[in-house]
Amino acid sequence: MLGQALVRSAEPGLIKSSLAGFLGQTIKLTTGDFWQAFYGTDSASGKTVSQQTALQVSTVWACVRLIAETIATLPIALYRRGSNAAEVAEGHPLHDVISRQPNAEQTPVEFWECVVASLLLHGNAFLLPTRSAGRVIALEFLLPQRMSVRRLSTGDIEYTYVDLNGQRLVMREGEVIHIRGFGTDPLQGLSPLAMGRNVFGAAMAADESASKMFANGMKLGGVLSTDQVLKKEQRDEIRDSMVQQFTGAVNAGKTMVLEAGMKYQQVSMTPEDAQMLQTRGFNVEEICRWFRTPPWMVGHSAQGATKWGSGMEQEMIAFLSFTLLPWMKRIEQSINRWLLEPGERRDYFAKFNPEGLLRADSSARAAFYSSMVQNGIYTRDDCREKENLPRRGGNADALTVQSNLLPIDQLGSDPGGAKQARSALLDWLNDNRAEASQ
Repeated sequence: MLGQALVRSAEPGLIKSSLAGFLGQTIKLTTGDFWQAFYGTDSASGKTVSQQTALQVSTVWACVRLIAETIATLPIALYRRGSNAAEVAEGHPLHDVISRQPNAEQTPVEFWECVVASLLLHGNAFLLPTRSAGRVIALEFLLPQRMSVRRLSTGDIEYTYVDLNGQRLVMREGEVIHIRGFGTDPLQGLSPLAMGRNVFGAAMAADESASKMFANGMKLGGVLSTDQVLKKEQRDEIRDSMVQQFTGAVNAGKTMVLEAGMKYQQVSMTPEDAQMLQTRGFNVEEICRWFRTPPWMVGHSAQGATKWGSGMEQEMIAFLSFTLLPWMKRIEQSINRWLLEPGERRDYFAKFNPEGLLRADSSARAAFYSSMVQNGIYTRDDCREKENLPRRGGNADALTVQSNLLPIDQLGSDPGGAKQARSALLDWLNDNRAEASQ
C-alpha cells in the first residue's frame, strides 16, 4: 500500500530500490536523474521535495486525499453492452477484481487510493496483473519509486522493478499495466512533484519559518550590548545562558536580569508584519492549482468564509468534470486496453459511477424524480433503485406519463373501458336531470 511505501522507502537499507533503473550504468557527477532519485529534487527555496516531504505540507496532503479518496469510493464495475442498455457483467472475472477484491491484501478502496495517489504525486501508476487460463484474477499495486521505464532499440518498452526483497523483475508492455498521467512524452507521465518543486518547496520553507517563529515565542531575537569588552568565553557563556532561559514559547514572558551595564534590545516581528499569513495563504492557492482542486474544498477561503452550502450542486459538477473525470477516464481506458481481450473490448467496458456526487438535497431530488417519472423517462422502480430501495416489479417497472399516468405503450388506447365508463356516467347524470325537471 502507499502507506507502506512511504515508510519502507525511508528505510536506509532500501534506498537503492528507487535507483533500480541505473543498475549496470556508469554514474557520473553530471547524471542528474540519478542524484535526484538518490537525494530528492531540490527547489529554489533550498528544500528537498520528495513524496515524503511534500505530503507533510497540509495542502498537498488535503488535495491528494480529497481526489484519491473520492475516486476510490465511487462504484466501479465492468459493464456489458446490450441491445437496449448496458448491464453489469456480474459473471465476468474482471468485474470481481476491479470492484470487489483486487488482491489478497487490499480492499477496492485501498487499492484505487494507491493508484490515484501515485498518479497525483508521481504522474504514473503501475499494476501487475495475475492471470489464470487467460483471465485476470488479481491486480497488485507496484510502488512507482521502485520502477524504471525505458524504450529499447527495438521500439519495445521495458519496465524494471525491484521488490522489497531486492529481487529484480524485468517486464514488457502488457505484462505490467502502466497508467500514465499528463505529460508530453508517450513513454511516461510527468511527475507533479518534480515539475512543481519550487511551489512545494516554497510552501515547505514557509511552514518551517512559521514553526521556528512560534518555537522562539514569536520573537526573531534580540541584541545584548555593553560598554565593556568581553572575552570569547564570556560571550559564549552569556549566549548559552540566554538560550536556555528565554528561548521557546514555554519561556515567553520570563523576567530578564542584566548586570554590568548590559542592555537588551528586542527585535520582534509578528506574522502579519512579515506577511507570513499572506504567504502561506498564497501557497495554498498555488498548490491547489497544481492539483486542480478548489481551495475551499481543502478548507481554505481568502475571505474567511466557507463555500459549503452556496451553489453546492454546481460546485460538485465542476469538481467532477474538471478534476475527477480526467483521472477516471485514464483508469477506465487502461483497464479496457490491457485487462480485456481484444475480442471482448467491443462488448465490455469498465466505468466509474459518479452519480452519487451529483445527488442534491432531498427536496430537489424528489422534484427531479417526479419530473422524470411523469415524463416517461424513469420508472418508479428506477427511482427506488437509485435510492437503494428494492424494486417492486409489476406496474412499478412501467413507464408512465403525465396524462392519467398511463403506461407509455397505451397512450391513445382505452385501457379498462374508460370511455365506456365515462359514457355510462354521462347517461346517468342526464337521466337524473330529466327526472328532476318533471
